[in-house]
Amino acid sequence: MVRLLRPLVRGRTYTRLLHLWVPVAALSVWWWVEPELPWVPLLALVAVGLIPAVRVGEVMQARLLLTPDEAEPDFATLPAIAWRDRWRTVLWLEVRTLLGGVAAYLTVWLPIVAYTLAARTVGHETEDLPALSGQPQWFYGLLAPLPLLALYAAVVGLGEVLTAAARRLLGPSAAERLTALEVLERTRIARELHDSIGHALTVAVVQAGAARAANSPEFTDRALTAIEETGRAALEDLERVLGVLREAERPVSARPTLTDADRLLESARASGAKVDAEVTGPLESLPGPVSREGYRILQEALTNVLRHAGPVPALVRIGVADGTLTLEVRNALPDAGAAPGRGSGLRGIRERAALLGGRARTGPDGAGDWQVRVELPLG
Repeated sequence: MVRLLRPLVRGRTYTRLLHLWVPVAALSVWWWVEPELPWVPLLALVAVGLIPAVRVGEVMQARLLLTPDEAEPDFATLPAIAWRDRWRTVLWLEVRTLLGGVAAYLTVWLPIVAYTLAARTVGHETEDLPALSGQPQWFYGLLAPLPLLALYAAVVGLGEVLTAAARRLLGPSAAERLTALEVLERTRIARELHDSIGHALTVAVVQAGAARAANSPEFTDRALTAIEETGRAALEDLERVLGVLREAERPVSARPTLTDADRLLESARASGAKVDAEVTGPLESLPGPVSREGYRILQEALTNVLRHAGPVPALVRIGVADGTLTLEVRNALPDAGAAPGRGSGLRGIRERAALLGGRARTGPDGAGDWQVRVELPLG
């Protein structure tokens, strides 16, 4: 019983009813002026719906009133350019208007019916429903709540139907979804190139500078070895990304995961940074997307340490517990004026975390260290 009455306390029930009323309120002026031509507004909506920008306005209303509690409802975000999408907008306007007319009629007459039944129970005459005139009947009082229950069911039901229609008719078309996926893929490829090549170049520059300053043949040999290994890894990443661009059929599982994190840690240590690592939980049990994105996040965080702070002490924590992967990279800043970095690197970390439904925090920790902390849900 409580579940059936739950929509009464939900704000979206009433915002959806308002959404149903809006077109009727606008068109009622015409129906009051020309009651003999009620179909003219429906005909005019065809011309209105063919305007590309109309879909944008309808989507804004749908987001605000039909799905107010959803952060990212599945609606189109661009004007309807293709004719197929324009006709979907026309159909939406017609459906919205017709459902709004039904809702307006029921919200007016069902309360009147309930009042009339209650009035006839005590012998009060009304002119609203002539069929109930005559001698008062006691059972009218038992029937009086039924129109109100029907009104409640109609308001909730019509709101659900309208929302389902909005998702269908105002949602992105197959072509628009494909375009969005292509944009996401290009963004992902650009991010991959930034992460892998940027990491390799940073390590190479830091190693070369350290070798020149050290003036030691042994250190120079180690630096060249680290540069060679990092360069090879970057070339492998570049080859894989170019394979994606050429639509090569390469499995996603070929990408590095957090089980390969030792490669990143050793690369950072070879660059002169003192990296302490703490790993807790079964990394091998992580879902593929989480483990792969976690590797890239860790790579970008270590790259930021080397790029903006240099070979400073850093602490890396990787933990899997309670359905969450936690990545934390904390490093000391060499001086108060050091720039921690606010460019595409940190933005890429935040984008990756958001893509998997997680969250990322970057910034000073209050103790003079710079911290990158990312939490990713596993399910």
